[in-house]
Amino acid sequence: MTVARTPRETRPGRMDPLARLPVFFALENKRAVVAGGTAAAAWKAELLSAAGARVEVYAEAPSDELLTIAGDPPRGEVFVQRRPWTPDNLAGAAIAIGAFEDDEAAYLFAKAARAAGVPVNVIDKPAFCDFSFGAIVNRSPLVIGVSTDGAAPVFAQAIRAKLEALLPKGFGAWAAVAAKWRTAVKGTDLSFAGRRKFWQLFTAHAIANPDRAPSQDDFDRFVAEVKGIGAEVENGTVTLVGAGPGDAELLTLRAVRALQSADMILFDDLVSREVLDFARREARKLLVGKTGFGPSCKQDDINALMIGLAKQGKRVVRLKGGDPLVFGRAGEEIEACRAAQIPVEVVPGISAAQGAAAKLALPLTDRKHARRLQFVTGHAKNGELPDDLDWRSLADPTATTAIYMPTRTLAALVAKATGEGLDPSTPALAIARATRPDQAVVSAPIGELADRIAQAALPGPVLVMLGRIIGEQAYAQAAVAKRQHG
Repeated sequence: MTVARTPRETRPGRMDPLARLPVFFALENKRAVVAGGTAAAAWKAELLSAAGARVEVYAEAPSDELLTIAGDPPRGEVFVQRRPWTPDNLAGAAIAIGAFEDDEAAYLFAKAARAAGVPVNVIDKPAFCDFSFGAIVNRSPLVIGVSTDGAAPVFAQAIRAKLEALLPKGFGAWAAVAAKWRTAVKGTDLSFAGRRKFWQLFTAHAIANPDRAPSQDDFDRFVAEVKGIGAEVENGTVTLVGAGPGDAELLTLRAVRALQSADMILFDDLVSREVLDFARREARKLLVGKTGFGPSCKQDDINALMIGLAKQGKRVVRLKGGDPLVFGRAGEEIEACRAAQIPVEVVPGISAAQGAAAKLALPLTDRKHARRLQFVTGHAKNGELPDDLDWRSLADPTATTAIYMPTRTLAALVAKATGEGLDPSTPALAIARATRPDQAVVSAPIGELADRIAQAALPGPVLVMLGRIIGEQAYAQAAVAKRQHG
């Protein structure tokens, strides 16, 4: 007997400790003081100028790099004073940077800056710094800073290079026009929901066309498209998202975007918490408890909750383990949304069978041994062995079969299938918690597998796969291991 339970909200965990608080200084038309004339001081002066600051540099012997930047600054003016700094120079400054070789000079500069209430950084001397500079990805006004708290600057630079490769340079133009259009969007007669839809269209178009400059035609088209939706824009949406079998890195980009734009996330027990980490922090997360043979929320209650939230204008993500279209009751939820006239879409996920096979480097089809792949469920709606399975197909020696949710009914299923022609010596695997760090595998001929699963006490969820290709792959892996170990 299945015990019912009600949805409950999952609070986000406390933020992990931060080595540094990432902040971004607004420096346009503000004074910035740099003490020292080295090449490193020149680089910091260039950064400050690029941020719009009026940079005053105090250096008795300015480097050639510094003089070059002063002659052609990237944005704010750079003034070089060929003399030592004094405490009076720090009064009214927004930020202060020092470049000193000895600790005594660094200490005096930091002390004077703090006395003047000015945040201070002394290059390569963290003991005298109120803040640090990270590696920068510049798609201004989109700016990303990467910090390792000074522990591994080379590592931070490597991460910056990765981000540079991922972010097209054209994103800068789209971010810039967003600032310009924000006031214009508010000036339209769009409702709050309509303005949110405008920015959803904007974001999708920017991601799809990062290297094309945005234009007024884009603005007009987005507004017209939102107005064309009419009153329906006030409604929320439902997105069924496949969370995959457990490994969060198997999420699709589309799934990540859905999680990061959701207002409400309804998730099952089988969804790993690492997947939920991709959701935006402000989203409310409700555990709706669908787990095999354990206490579960009723499907009708989940449907009602999902539709009720969408009718409040919420963007609802129904997050399911594996692929929502594979034994995930997606059909019932899609039907409920359509009956309520709620827009619904589906984001597919990596199925448990695909994830398990990939983790084991196990082909599911093969020209010699497995020309067909079939997914079957191990239990019917009442929790018992289904009575309408195609038993002859389960006995097909040219098929690879993946059996979902089979733990309770596997012995009965195998008994019935072998009676219909399934060879009990067919190679088989039981995979628990596929793709997760604690994945466990039991292998045995299908006729013995139920007893082996019971002996191993595998944690759920469990997937069973059987077929000739499994035996061929196991033999190949054993041969490789034997060669490797002599």
